[in-house]
Amino acid sequence: MQFVKMEDLKPGMRIARPIYSKKGVLLFERDSKLNASGIESIRNFGLLGLFVLEPAEPAPPMTPEDIEFERFQTINSFAIKDELDSMLNSRKFIKLPSIVSEIIRSYGYLDKKINFAQSLRTKEDYIYRHCLNVAMLVALMGHKFGLRNDAMNDAVTSAVVHDIGKLIAPAELRDKEDRDASDVSAMESYQTEGFNILDDMFQASPNVKRIAAQTLSILQRYRLGGEKPNMKLVDGTKVTVVAEYFDAHTAMRFGGKPESELDVIRAMQAAPDTFEPRAVKALIDSINILSEGVSVVLSTGDTALILQENPKNILRPMVLCFRDNSIMNLADTYMYGDIEVSGVMKTLDNRYVMDRKTLDAHSDDAGNGAADGAGSGTDNGEA
Repeated sequence: MQFVKMEDLKPGMRIARPIYSKKGVLLFERDSKLNASGIESIRNFGLLGLFVLEPAEPAPPMTPEDIEFERFQTINSFAIKDELDSMLNSRKFIKLPSIVSEIIRSYGYLDKKINFAQSLRTKEDYIYRHCLNVAMLVALMGHKFGLRNDAMNDAVTSAVVHDIGKLIAPAELRDKEDRDASDVSAMESYQTEGFNILDDMFQASPNVKRIAAQTLSILQRYRLGGEKPNMKLVDGTKVTVVAEYFDAHTAMRFGGKPESELDVIRAMQAAPDTFEPRAVKALIDSINILSEGVSVVLSTGDTALILQENPKNILRPMVLCFRDNSIMNLADTYMYGDIEVSGVMKTLDNRYVMDRKTLDAHSDDAGNGAADGAGSGTDNGEA
């Protein structure tokens, strides 16, 4: 799967993610093959680009939960658009509490990981979809982080409204693809102006504005290479900083392609003074990144299949090495030294369809010291 900008789409390419209308109606199914008229129709949506499949890549499996996740993103991003536009015009919110409650109800109590698929974005809805994604991540992570109910509500509310200042910016700046340093600084000034709106509207919940302002300040200093601001952070900020940075860098964005989730996680782990390690761990525990069945590249250059995650270190799972069909428990540093996962294979679908018995058999073999079997999993695409 790869991200392709709208101007680079060609007939014959296959869509990797479904496309929905603002009401959640399916318009283009995944694995649909593009033709000239289809490309023209999609261009009219104003999308920044599409995720498309490689020529020989099968469509990745989607569970009912994955499908509902994408519908949830589509419907609620438009609800957030209506609410933020109303807040700018009237300085009043109407449906914001119900939007926040729905996000927390749907994602703030999950004890399992989910597939956090990045949504397709247009210049017109980029801000709204980003706000929604950050809010969903904050709800997921806040549960793992241990945010209290009031802290969770403030953090998710702040995530939904934190970019309201960007909507004040002129369209030519907001929609500019190749922003230079002065453009970024100007946009951050509009964000700061937006905090005045939040200050007026959330006087009874001051942490809503505080979290948004602290998050911007911390990430601004990180981007410029300065020291972490000397301030007492509320827990909601610690979670939001990680959620904001993760979505901003893994989503389709102006002026560049999305970064890999693994690279972004690694960057945050390398800067613990900026990104609270407990919050990064909460993110890792909330979404599937290096899960069972993912094909990866190791730091040795070998390719492998993840058989079992390592909850203590995401980069050192148990893997099946394709080179010699050996099973390697990378958590065993005595045996494997500093070998770790360096990337996810992208040339073909990075998941195999393997049943639980096969995965358990590999895990049992590894526990007994066996390293000679590859199992009989069903191959869903050569990796």
